[in-house]
Amino acid sequence: MSICHVNRVFKSMLKGWHEHGVSLRVGLAALLALSLLGCASSASVVETWDGNPAAAERAATLKTPGEIRLVRVNGRNMTNFLMDDLALDYALLPGENEVVFVYKTIWAKTGVVKNGESKVHVIESEPQVARFEAAAGETYRFEFDRPETRQEAERMMPQFSASVVSSSGQSVASSSVWDPAEEVAASRTPIPESQSVGASANGANALDQLKAVWETASDEDKKAFLRWAFE
Repeated sequence: MSICHVNRVFKSMLKGWHEHGVSLRVGLAALLALSLLGCASSASVVETWDGNPAAAERAATLKTPGEIRLVRVNGRNMTNFLMDDLALDYALLPGENEVVFVYKTIWAKTGVVKNGESKVHVIESEPQVARFEAAAGETYRFEFDRPETRQEAERMMPQFSASVVSSSGQSVASSSVWDPAEEVAASRTPIPESQSVGASANGANALDQLKAVWETASDEDKKAFLRWAFE
């Protein structure tokens, strides 16, 4: 599901809400679900840049499994989806890229679980960073050792590292623990001011505005919004 398709559905929904008097809250909840869950489609690709750079037409693709969640790409925060274990494809501009991610596995607890206690063990790595030169049109993926038990996962975490490999199987980068002080410039590819500023000020549609607010909101604000939307 593409953003263009989401926009078309949103406009159609707006017309229906106006004609039938459906609650604005329900509309916002539906829009949020479309914008977030639509990216879970196998055909979706999450863009990692702002604006409309010409190089986007030759973007590379980074495929991420459910265990890996991208946090930042070239200094830009990535969207936090409602479900963390989504396998997603990310579009990268050709050239040098810095990808920050977290590796996480979930293991069911055995035995009796007390009331209010989580039913699973969550094993998570420190934020990792991988830097590599992305070739136009190329497809990359992560390779890493997959533990067979929770105990093995816990032992792996202090030394965890993942490789980024090309479609031919060649390793182009190995991850290491991320140091924010060494982060590359947030805007690696210059975008004309008339596009990056003017467009957001004058031509941003409702979906873009909602996504921008969502990305900057705190976890508590997001939870409060969802409670409000589905009341």
